[in-house]
Amino acid sequence: MSLDHPAEGYEFDRDTRVDKRADGEFTATLTDGWTTFTSHPNGGYVLGAALNALGQTLSQTDPLVVSAFYLRPAAPGQALLRTETVREGRRTATGAVVLEQGGKEILRATATYGDLAAEGRELHLEGPPELPAPEDCYAPPEFAGATEGVTIAQRVDYRYPERPGWLDGKKDGRPRTDFWMRFADGRDADAGSLPAMVDFAVPAVLEIGEFGTITVELTTHVRARPAPGWLACRVFTKHVSHGLHEEDMEIWDSQGTLVAQARQLAMLL
Repeated sequence: MSLDHPAEGYEFDRDTRVDKRADGEFTATLTDGWTTFTSHPNGGYVLGAALNALGQTLSQTDPLVVSAFYLRPAAPGQALLRTETVREGRRTATGAVVLEQGGKEILRATATYGDLAAEGRELHLEGPPELPAPEDCYAPPEFAGATEGVTIAQRVDYRYPERPGWLDGKKDGRPRTDFWMRFADGRDADAGSLPAMVDFAVPAVLEIGEFGTITVELTTHVRARPAPGWLACRVFTKHVSHGLHEEDMEIWDSQGTLVAQARQLAMLL
């Protein structure tokens, strides 16, 4: 099933579009509109294109869990995607996708899809971040100009309860940030975009003086279809060791519903 958003004019949908070339084979064109501190396209954005292909391969509607390994940095330009159906069951479907550029694997992901409309028990021991309303939060002016080629800052709106310390060179902060996020062009998040958006946060380790990170592996659990509006986010790191760190991400929708969780292992730059 396609994950394409109904309105194809939105940047995320346009930039993650895939074209079917044969059964299990698609092409895409990665753009330079989602670059990060590394100068390469954001890993979540690249995963979004890969899952767009896989979503057209499987019968179920929503990604439930995605595990992606990043083998090489992506670059703007043509990409080949190969998908495989591993199993189609009554409640879930599992598949795999590989994204290649120049004959080399860039990303390899496995995902299980299902139906998030299904009802079941709910238990949440923690709630969403306690944030002022988005209009009362701080919008870093540096993001508006895509500082140093960080073009993702023009595709995503961020709102912080106060100015992040790393913007002023502070290195003694706590590697945790609560903030609001949404697509800058007005597109509402949906279940299909959440596995990409969990990687849109500014790395929490910038608060302890690190320049940036490179994702090695990213696992995402999509918990619900989000309501329209801003997303309340919590990103944090507890352990840095041997040049590696984990980063956890939670996304809550405008109604206070947990819609996505993620953990990644990343290398410090």
